[in-house]
Amino acid sequence: MMELLSNNIFFSAKIQLTFVVTVFSFIAFFTGRVFPQIAKSCLNLFVSSQAGEKTEKLLLPYKQLIGLAFGLGFMEIVALFVPVLDDYPVIEKIISLILTIEACWLFSRIFGKYIDEYILESALKSGRKANSELLNLAKYTAYLAIIFVGFIFFAQTHNINIFSLLASLGIGGVAFAFASKTTIEQLLSGVVLYIDHPFYIDDYIGLPDGTFGRVESIGWRSTKIRTSGKGTVIVIPNNSLTQMSIENFSGAKKVISILSLNFTRKIEPKEQALIEQVVLTSTKDIFGLDSRSTRIDFRTLNKNSEPKTQAQVSLFILGSGKVSMELRRQLLDVATQTINQKLKGYGIDFNIEEPTIYVDAPVTI
Repeated sequence: MMELLSNNIFFSAKIQLTFVVTVFSFIAFFTGRVFPQIAKSCLNLFVSSQAGEKTEKLLLPYKQLIGLAFGLGFMEIVALFVPVLDDYPVIEKIISLILTIEACWLFSRIFGKYIDEYILESALKSGRKANSELLNLAKYTAYLAIIFVGFIFFAQTHNINIFSLLASLGIGGVAFAFASKTTIEQLLSGVVLYIDHPFYIDDYIGLPDGTFGRVESIGWRSTKIRTSGKGTVIVIPNNSLTQMSIENFSGAKKVISILSLNFTRKIEPKEQALIEQVVLTSTKDIFGLDSRSTRIDFRTLNKNSEPKTQAQVSLFILGSGKVSMELRRQLLDVATQTINQKLKGYGIDFNIEEPTIYVDAPVTI
């Protein structure tokens, strides 16, 4: 009789505890549902209103999942510290497994939303096209990291020996790494390209093998370049690009320096060829000067019924900053003096029309 009475009391206590746990689990669930508003209020108070608005916008679509995490978390705490049920270990493991899966899913969704809205928005504001393939790579890498952390946490809290499992996975991982060495190298090179930024999508680049074109995409394993002229697409492995000298044309600036040489007489074609040679020789060694684009145009001017020749020299200076541009202009002044001395040495008199004209222009692709 006493044993039966004791069992009834214990059973009644379990029912009461189950009722209390259920009630508080629902309270925790509804607390989780309003957690985005709570986080917003705290951030508005201690950080900034902008941080509060962004956090609420990020968390609000997942308030149901957050509430479920709060409720399961409370049940997990009760199952760990108030083990009154005979079969509590099984129940606790089930609750803990569900909580781990739900938490990993929740963090993955929140992180994915953060990448899609805030990282993508930042990339668009920077004026560069966002690289969707690398953003996806970052998302999936983060997903794997979240799942791995959740697995380790579950194993550690339930005394599961993960070292033997990791050791077996490590042996398989080494074999897999050797089998896919090239693919892994290409993936790591894609990360290097993303961090180093030698070029962006839509940039025009030139490679040592003569390839020239527009970057269409930077993928996990390879980069696609739309060649100029033919319009074909070349797919280049990323590990090859990291070992090449890449010439990026899109980020360059160009200043056209226009020199007007006024000769005291009409210059014959043979002398014009000599003048072109002197100009090219005197300017080809100037650092930052695109000698391939140098143009010399001769024209005849009729002044006082006496024909005279004028030569307009267009020099193209490449640079990226005010200091470098100023230095190259000074070097160009030195080259102008050299041209003057050499031509006068050949008996060709002229004067340079002042001032020298400098025109900012985009680099012609």
